[in-house]
Amino acid sequence: MGIKSLSFLIAAGLLAALPGHAQPVPTAVLQSAPDQAGFTLSGTLEALRQSTVSAQVGGNVLALSVKAGDRVKAGQPLARIDERDTQAGLAAADAGVAQADAQWRNAKLNVERTRELRQQGFISQAALDVAETQWRATQAGLDQARAGRSQAALARSFAAVTAPFDAIVLATHVEAGDLAAPGRPLVTLYTPGGFRAVVQVPASRSALARSATALQVQLPDGRWVAPAKRTELPSADPVSQTVEWRLDLAPEAASAGLTPGQAVQVRFAGAAAAGVPARALIPAAAVLQRGELTAVYAVQEGRFVLKPVRLGAAQGVAGIEVLAGLKAGERFALDAVRAGLAGATPAP
Repeated sequence: MGIKSLSFLIAAGLLAALPGHAQPVPTAVLQSAPDQAGFTLSGTLEALRQSTVSAQVGGNVLALSVKAGDRVKAGQPLARIDERDTQAGLAAADAGVAQADAQWRNAKLNVERTRELRQQGFISQAALDVAETQWRATQAGLDQARAGRSQAALARSFAAVTAPFDAIVLATHVEAGDLAAPGRPLVTLYTPGGFRAVVQVPASRSALARSATALQVQLPDGRWVAPAKRTELPSADPVSQTVEWRLDLAPEAASAGLTPGQAVQVRFAGAAAAGVPARALIPAAAVLQRGELTAVYAVQEGRFVLKPVRLGAAQGVAGIEVLAGLKAGERFALDAVRAGLAGATPAP
């Protein structure tokens, strides 16, 4: 503190002690309250129902039937993949079924003849057992061949890629002529009308976010809406140390031309949690600022005494945070200018 500030502090204290006409000044008691300011994070919009359709067989993409923004119906073709490889597999499976069926028929005729010979006593029971075992083996081979044919037919059907539900095409990931491989994304679809805001909350603020008394999402058009449902994922990302929150929007809020990927703001209002230090706030009018001196008039033994204080950040209409110099429970003047006048007294 400089010499001028110190001189002013002594002079202000003497002025407050001079007798004169009483001018009662309103006072208040400093009280601590948990931090209720909350915080705001950036997030993105996601469709509640979104799917990326991928290739299930390999081959060149012969045709892509849709583009971004198109509306499609369930079962509508999206892309067609070269099916010659799968067609050859189906033909081989058909041949396998025919071969297994012929073997089964031959084994069946053999076991019937063997049974007749056994009844006539020309062959032993062991020979009949062998024939019946061979017949059962050919039956299993036929069943296996038929299953292989069903699998080949299913693989061939994957060459025609169709929409799984009514949707809008969000993006296409291939062009005609590209090589598709099992698992490669082809088209991304989403159902309009159902959206959620996704925000990554730092793990250090998770407790504060959970204690928020109100959640609000600012849509791209500037509107603030309350989510219909909120979900906090049970694990944190090991790299970014953030926890994903999903805030489902009400249908009426999600029908205003929203698209996945748009940026939104998520406000956790009134957040307060255990372990968050309490803050003491005073109105700006109670603070006396003179050069390097920052002080308030505290009430001691029925009179005002100037006390230097250290202030924190301003909290708007809520006031200014007091970090040191004035303790919770102390009474102070709400108007520092009036409290510094000669003869000023604390209002009862």
